[in-house]
Amino acid sequence: MTTVTGQLPAAQDPREPIDLLMRDLRCGAGGLPAREAARRLVVYGPNELTRRGGRRWWRELVRQLVHPLAALLWLAAALALVAGTTALAVAIGVVVIVNAVFAFVQEQQAERAVEALAAYLPQRATVLRDGVRTAIPAADLVPGDVLMIEEGERICADARLIEGGVEVDLSTLNGESLPAYRSAAETDRGGPLLEARDLVFSGTSCTGGEATALVYGTGMRTELGRIAALTQRVGRDESPLEAQVKRVAWLIALVAVTAGLAFLPLGTFAAHLSTAAAFTFAIGLLVANVPEGLLPTITLALGMGVRELARGGAVVKRLSAVETLGSTTVICTDKTGTLTMNRMRVTAVWTRPQRIELEPGHPAPLAVTLRLATAAARCTNAGLEPETGDPTEIALLHAAADLGVPVDAAARRRGRRRQFHFDPALRRMSTVDEIDGEAWLHAKGAPEELVPLCSRIAGATGDHDLTGADRAAVGAAVAELAAHGLRLLAVAVRRLPPGPPPERREDAERDLTLLGLIAMFDPPRPEVAAAVERCHTAGIRLMVVTGDHGLTAAEIARRVGIGTAETPIVTGAELDAMPEAQLDRLLTDHRELIFARSSPEAKLRIADALRAQGHVVAMTGDGVNDAPALRRADIGVAMGIAGTDVAREAATMILTDDNFATVVTAVQAGRRVYDNVRKFILYIFAHATPEVVPFLVFALSGGAVPLPLTVLQILAIDLGTETLPALALGREPAEPGLMERPPRTRGQGVIQGRMLVRAWAVLGGVSALLVLAAFFATLLAGGWHLGDPTGPGTPLHHVWREATTMTFLGIVACQIGTAFAARTQTAPLRAVGLFTNRLLLWGVLFEVAFAAALVTVPALRGLFDTAVPGWDRLALLLPMPFVVWGADELWRARLRRRDRRPGR
Repeated sequence: MTTVTGQLPAAQDPREPIDLLMRDLRCGAGGLPAREAARRLVVYGPNELTRRGGRRWWRELVRQLVHPLAALLWLAAALALVAGTTALAVAIGVVVIVNAVFAFVQEQQAERAVEALAAYLPQRATVLRDGVRTAIPAADLVPGDVLMIEEGERICADARLIEGGVEVDLSTLNGESLPAYRSAAETDRGGPLLEARDLVFSGTSCTGGEATALVYGTGMRTELGRIAALTQRVGRDESPLEAQVKRVAWLIALVAVTAGLAFLPLGTFAAHLSTAAAFTFAIGLLVANVPEGLLPTITLALGMGVRELARGGAVVKRLSAVETLGSTTVICTDKTGTLTMNRMRVTAVWTRPQRIELEPGHPAPLAVTLRLATAAARCTNAGLEPETGDPTEIALLHAAADLGVPVDAAARRRGRRRQFHFDPALRRMSTVDEIDGEAWLHAKGAPEELVPLCSRIAGATGDHDLTGADRAAVGAAVAELAAHGLRLLAVAVRRLPPGPPPERREDAERDLTLLGLIAMFDPPRPEVAAAVERCHTAGIRLMVVTGDHGLTAAEIARRVGIGTAETPIVTGAELDAMPEAQLDRLLTDHRELIFARSSPEAKLRIADALRAQGHVVAMTGDGVNDAPALRRADIGVAMGIAGTDVAREAATMILTDDNFATVVTAVQAGRRVYDNVRKFILYIFAHATPEVVPFLVFALSGGAVPLPLTVLQILAIDLGTETLPALALGREPAEPGLMERPPRTRGQGVIQGRMLVRAWAVLGGVSALLVLAAFFATLLAGGWHLGDPTGPGTPLHHVWREATTMTFLGIVACQIGTAFAARTQTAPLRAVGLFTNRLLLWGVLFEVAFAAALVTVPALRGLFDTAVPGWDRLALLLPMPFVVWGADELWRARLRRRDRRPGR
């Protein structure tokens, strides 16, 4: 044989004649010499899936630390240091670091898809080396090796069959549920590579037979490697919430920094403040504008959403994905196991004299029906105790058992003389079985393939020639059953002449006697129809993207409420030939579509096209072939039971029950979480006005009015009293009508003009008026007049401390009213109930206790410059929550009336 010097030439087409392929690979049927294999291993590299261009972990961690909102928290920490509160600065820094590390760990989970693909390569492989059968590590396989394939093994390289035939489970690559027969005797020169009948592929499994194959592709040069490379090239975009939080953070930073810089000279020159007072004012203004608790509150709220979804059967791997679910506009769902129960069953058996619906109480089967059930049970390789084998054949055995036919697998194997494997091109299989000393051929397959091979048909009184009327009756039965989306198999038999069974299937599968038809169905999950209706009510588009047959997928879709009889069915071949402009028109013109026989590239293309139109896409999948599309979609949803490790690693969310209804429940939870994020952002923003306005009063009065609030008191509010109520708002139950409104668009901001008006003008404005009223009432009652000094050592210093305490406590009291007002966006509070959020009640109790501790505990009172006001002053605080909530209730009632007007 010829050895290699230098770089090996690559085979142009593995389907070329085997002698040419061996010439290109410079090998022979006896395998490679060990020394030659070692040289090729150096040239081609190990038979492993590798990652290219991985991201550096430290760069990703730094990116989390300089996130705009994190930068604002660093600013808050710096300001705390300037203010002399080192412990507070350290606490803020710890919050930033913990959040950054947590987000970094979450993102790393999504980078493991390629490593999971490696699990599909076995540890060992059996090859011919130097003409001797040898077991080697799978990583040492090289092009030109002769690979030995046996039943039960996972194939570890792309190879061309040289001898023998095997049944191969290709579901990890093409999504097909039925095993495919691959034989060295079959040759295909054209068509898709995965459909070539003499090729086997890395990562697939041999379910029956044995063969010898010539390896032509290893590692990243295999079909599995192609999917791995495709998965690596697919990036993961930031979620809508991540983008919005960044924009909000920059907006807050701009407002805070601009305000501080603008009012520093204003306080010095216009208000005639001293440099120290102006500097204090600028720091206070910056701190008042920075929502220190926003980032940890968002993170913790999303974390609570993740835990709730996990309890409901959906494991979310990225926190931001919870919010993305809520903005989903299109769900591209698989069929088998997601919309259906993934449990095929026979629903009807048709023979010329009798049709039986396999339901309780069905009529007694005629002899011809029992013959059909017996033949179907014989022409299988599955077993029932325990259930093993192809789901379709398991369904046939269950049906035969229901009709009283023996289905013992051991007896079947003892009588088996020959098997002609299922051929996806011929769409049929047959077996030769010995029964009572006679050889019988039992065949099953697609009616359009098997019926033309039949010359006779079984009737009530015996077999007779297949007439035109009989063929018309068979055709009518096929049309009627197929119209219901049932999968049909025809079953036929032939008594063979004495002697050895035929060697060729063409000689065996002829002059058959048609026994009848078997109709099978994988029923939809009972809860899916209601989930689909919820999607329609919520304005979410549904599309079925599956590797299964189009008619089957369309009927299942219609049964659960997706599409109609006019819904287009687009095959993978049609999609491949479709220009981008035509695909865009198709997605625009039809709200719901069925994509059948979809390849990995097709699923990826569908996701890209939908995203280009501004949709937020959720896509389900379970196989290796689904990994690139799962990674590209805004939300990749993998099956936890039937899904592969690769799909689970590439996905953002994993369904522990493989149920479409869980996806819809997760969308509802995502909407609720997003609403709750907006609620606590509103709650936090509402406090900016009563915190900023006192500093403006101080500056605009030129210092004649003392500071109504200190910087440390602001920090106590932002990081102390408001944190637990804000977190409680993250657990708020869903508002009525949550799944009756359309999904928001991708570009819709988490902060809108209506929210800012409500936060700063309504809630914040009323709160600012109330707390300033309490401040001035306390000062005036203590004998203060405009311009009187209130610094340390002055007679009015204690009065000033009482007045600032009243401002602090007034903001806390207004926070309580704001928290209850923020529980709904437009609905009245009674719609959700006053006491339905117990965590909020505990949060209010905590902030009252925390504020009381800052006022009454001597050490804290000295640190925060507070004093205990008199009871008459404290009484002023009691109506404040009700006034704030009442004002907002009136505002929301006005919005409801406006939104109910015609045309809105």
